[in-house]
Amino acid sequence: MKALVTGGARSGKSGFAERLCMARAPRACYIATAQAYDVEMKERIALHRLQRDSAGYDWQTLEEAQALPDLLRRLGGAQASQPSPAPMVLVDCLTLWLSNVLLAAGEDGEAAARAAMDELAAAVEQYPGALVIVTNEVGDGIVPEYPLGRLYRDLSGVMNQRIARLCDEVFLVTAGIPVELKQLEYKL
Repeated sequence: MKALVTGGARSGKSGFAERLCMARAPRACYIATAQAYDVEMKERIALHRLQRDSAGYDWQTLEEAQALPDLLRRLGGAQASQPSPAPMVLVDCLTLWLSNVLLAAGEDGEAAARAAMDELAAAVEQYPGALVIVTNEVGDGIVPEYPLGRLYRDLSGVMNQRIARLCDEVFLVTAGIPVELKQLEYKL
């Protein structure tokens, strides 16, 4: 089972994704892609950790800002020689990961981001366990006035579409209410 959870900022998508994992597996690996560049972000990360820890659920938290496809391959492949299945994994979130990749590459950002998105899609498709992946709908707002912002918005939309096609379920969370989109999908 692979599920994509999307929505706007503060829509409730991360909380829903966590509850989805808790309902489907006794434990999960939480891959956090955020980087703490300032005090406010450090506080957000600490709050998220505290909320997860106080939920009474068995989370293994891993932080990976850029090498997400490699980490998914390692988590999926590490179980190949063992009788137990690959762990349930929650990735939070893809748009932060994309931003990290794009900014780290500098002038070659677009090419690096597209190559990383290819690697990510392959890793998601090949992951042998359950995945819950959080992302943001960044294209619902205003058109950014600067080129890097427009590139990021466009790449985010392409990435989200690509990962959604690989997932069994796609949830849109708005005002804390999740709606499963693939059940509603209009087929041509």
